[in-house]
Amino acid sequence: MNSAEIRQKFLDFFAQRQHQIVPSAPLVVKDDPTLMFINSGMAPFKDYFLGNKPAPSKRIADTQKCLRVSGKHNDLEEVGYDTYHHTMFEMLGNWSFGDYFKKEALAWSWELLTEVYQLPKDRLYVSVFQGDDSENLPMDQEAFDIWKSMIAEDRILMGNKKDNFWEMGDTGPCGPCSEIHVDLRTDEERAQVDGKTLVNADHPQVVEIWNNVFMEFNRLADGSLVKLPAQHVDTGMGFERLCMAIQGKRSNYDTDVFQPLIQFIAKEAGVTYGENEKTDIAIRVMADHIRAIAFAISDGQLPSNNKAGYVIRRILRRAVRYSFTFLDFKKPFLYKLAAVLADQMAHVFPELNAQLSFVQRVIEEEENAFLRTLENGLKRLDALEHKFKENHHTIDGKTAFELYDTFGFPLDLTALIAREKGLKVDEAGFAVEMEQQKNRSRNASAQEQSDWVIIQPDVETEFLGYEHDIADSHIVRYRQVKTKTKSEYHIVLDRTPFYAESGGQVGDTGYLISATEQIEVLDTKKENDLILQIVAKLPQHVEATFRSEVDFERRNLIRKNHSATHLLHAALRKVLGEHVQQKGSLVNEKVLRFDFSHFSKVTDEQLREVETIVNERVRQAIPLEEQRNIPIAEAKEMGAMALFGEKYGEFVRVIAFDRDHSVELCGGTHVYNTGEIGYFKILSESSVAAGVRRIEATTAASAEEYMQQQLNELNAVREVLGTHSNISSAVQKLQEDNKALQKQLEQFELKQLTTLKESLVQKAQSIDGVNFVAEKVDVSTADYLKKLAFDMRQAVDNLVLVLAAEIDGKPQIAVMLSDNLVSDRKLNASQMVRELAKEIKGGGGGQPFYATAGGKDASGLQAVPAKAEELVKSIING
Repeated sequence: MNSAEIRQKFLDFFAQRQHQIVPSAPLVVKDDPTLMFINSGMAPFKDYFLGNKPAPSKRIADTQKCLRVSGKHNDLEEVGYDTYHHTMFEMLGNWSFGDYFKKEALAWSWELLTEVYQLPKDRLYVSVFQGDDSENLPMDQEAFDIWKSMIAEDRILMGNKKDNFWEMGDTGPCGPCSEIHVDLRTDEERAQVDGKTLVNADHPQVVEIWNNVFMEFNRLADGSLVKLPAQHVDTGMGFERLCMAIQGKRSNYDTDVFQPLIQFIAKEAGVTYGENEKTDIAIRVMADHIRAIAFAISDGQLPSNNKAGYVIRRILRRAVRYSFTFLDFKKPFLYKLAAVLADQMAHVFPELNAQLSFVQRVIEEEENAFLRTLENGLKRLDALEHKFKENHHTIDGKTAFELYDTFGFPLDLTALIAREKGLKVDEAGFAVEMEQQKNRSRNASAQEQSDWVIIQPDVETEFLGYEHDIADSHIVRYRQVKTKTKSEYHIVLDRTPFYAESGGQVGDTGYLISATEQIEVLDTKKENDLILQIVAKLPQHVEATFRSEVDFERRNLIRKNHSATHLLHAALRKVLGEHVQQKGSLVNEKVLRFDFSHFSKVTDEQLREVETIVNERVRQAIPLEEQRNIPIAEAKEMGAMALFGEKYGEFVRVIAFDRDHSVELCGGTHVYNTGEIGYFKILSESSVAAGVRRIEATTAASAEEYMQQQLNELNAVREVLGTHSNISSAVQKLQEDNKALQKQLEQFELKQLTTLKESLVQKAQSIDGVNFVAEKVDVSTADYLKKLAFDMRQAVDNLVLVLAAEIDGKPQIAVMLSDNLVSDRKLNASQMVRELAKEIKGGGGGQPFYATAGGKDASGLQAVPAKAEELVKSIING
């Protein structure tokens, strides 16, 4: 049974049992501050479990893309070494929201595994929660009794709280769980050691494949548990492990989930998978990591230097590092794997195939950038090699961490390079540096969150912001959130005009006004599907009636910028081509920022054309067409553009400004006709990442102010030039005059340099056969200082030259030696300049015959010539 059949049989099995089959949510999380990526099958359904919104069906099943790079058994640096842990993986799941419970869930899981997939019953073990006295939780007798009717009692294992009590996080829904484990060892191995002793013992062939979680409780912030009003089932079965079990393999990587990738890599590398452990690990790393990288990018997360983007960059760089070190791929290769993966997954996750060229372009550019970084890191190691040899042949922990943090060198790579150079690494020092960074990160993000205080239970928020800026509201719930630097409150209202930050549009601000007080709303954010009004202080009377009042002027500017973004998107597609897709946006009251897929710089002419098209649409005062709760299939038939990486429900909102020009799925606020935008002006165009460009623009009064500033500057230039016509000719003339003057100045300085050289030649003094010159000189640039040194080298034999100069207020020293003094007298310019640099509180280095140094204290330059003479005499007389 191949992997596609295994996946489909799961979905068909639960569809036959009245489960609604839903598509995978995007890997990248947009509206949950606690997550960057979907890390479990249940993550997209948190709102249903938390009671924030009703589930679309009481029974759901799916296969969900997940990504984990930390946590239990999932440290990124271990992926590829074992056979069953991954960064990106699929989680098959069936869900009950207040419908069936333990009896059905366990019976169906047993039926599917043993009758549909025909896994041998004598290779399966199950576990149930043994209870926990500290929590006053009894053993899960109900689950035990259900299993006893289907499986021998000696195959039912008791599990502690760590293994058999599942929790969403520090707070939230939780409950006992029942795991199913499979023993994939050979019959000989099973005869020697009882499989039950290897369950949950990290054995690579005795692995958990399915977990049935029974959500019965809610964990409060004080640690206590309260019973949920409804009982839910949350299951998760690791697809890759299931394929391993059904296909009779001893490794996930031996299944047809990974083999197409593995064989492609092995062929391109000219190796055979399974013959060498080091190359096997590298191949597994690449096959695993390309899945996380490609799907994250196709779901809207570009590699970057912070947050979720850094996670993807880190995974990508780890894959490149292994391919570079162990498979000798010195040029970008990883991007080629995306095509193999896209073809393999086209029937289940078509979003990757739809964006393949874009994803490949991003990966290839990231590979190129990291290969350059690897080269720079190696140069850094080479430059410091003498220091390490002086330090007991050890790379210190701080440098090892710098290589990790700045150049992406994990400790094992640094250790590998160190061994090749006859060095070792201070691993304990590296660990200290790493822990300090983790502590800094924890302290910066540490936050204390109270439980929700419920004022009105079972009340959903009605959003009124599309029509109204003011509404009468009541507080439904609130909580306090404390960080190291501030304390704030999150308030949920029954009726709100405040738009929560989403889809690139910033959140609204304004006021909550009661009969006795006025509370400022600092921001509005979304947590899953809750709209949170963020305030600095809690109202004194939380049960009062409030007038919720949006800052209308700010909202109006945001609306104009958001509608202009839609017009910009349409104009870019018309001018540049249909390949243009939105890759990110920011819409606030000041500017709009739009990121889009395009592989070259947008020319000035193209930008002018885009700007002209948008302003034509503005002048046409095209009315807004808004349709709410449209079936998503119908919206797509209308030509509405869905953004990759966005999570859409069955019903969507469609925004159109002339259906022939701009039709998009969008939840933001907009003008009622394009004429309200007033005027549109592009401020800049730049590159964000490989294949992604960014345009910043502004509208309305802000655009007019910008244009007025430009005119004011132009008029000021006219005044300076003394002309009111043909400014470009006047500026060109000015540049030509300046160039001529620069040339004259350069000729004058070169003449002065020749005079200075002749003066220095006359000052040479003989010290034991060496012609020594040390002088503080007056030169205008570092290049002239270097030229003077090399000119002196040509003019004087057996030369030891030390030049000191203050250039642009900063002290500099140059040391030049004749080649014979380096080879015969063992003089070294680099060592000399480092010693002399102490006088100016600086440092430097270079080649044995020529070296330079800079410093902080220009007053020390006066002492350099005398110290240089002492130094030369001591070396020569040595």
